[in-house]
Amino acid sequence: MMQWFRAYWDDEDIWFYLEVDAEGWVARQVELRGSDSMPIAAASLAEWQEAQSAERLGQYEATYGMTAESPVQEWDGYDPQQLRARLADHYAIFNPPPDQRRSVRRSSAGLRGTNSS
Repeated sequence: MMQWFRAYWDDEDIWFYLEVDAEGWVARQVELRGSDSMPIAAASLAEWQEAQSAERLGQYEATYGMTAESPVQEWDGYDPQQLRARLADHYAIFNPPPDQRRSVRRSSAGLRGTNSS
């Protein structure tokens, strides 16, 4: 069963929004930095695995980032807050309408969110 959590890492001022499976592996991960909530990652494990199989992993990670490489229970300092949002709220976070989707792109100044349209 999937669960949804958020966690804050104050060292880097990042909010993590996570969709986690029953074993603690992150299926989807969104990272927002700073007071303006700049998106720095929005990755799906299934999409990452597809990109790896298709030998386009570098392109995928440059655009969307990646999900965590270990179960959340193994993270140092992980203090999850379970989200009990309605399905519509979950949908809005992980599957926004096409005209509102943003991709995360790397630039010389770091990662930046850009509109996909």
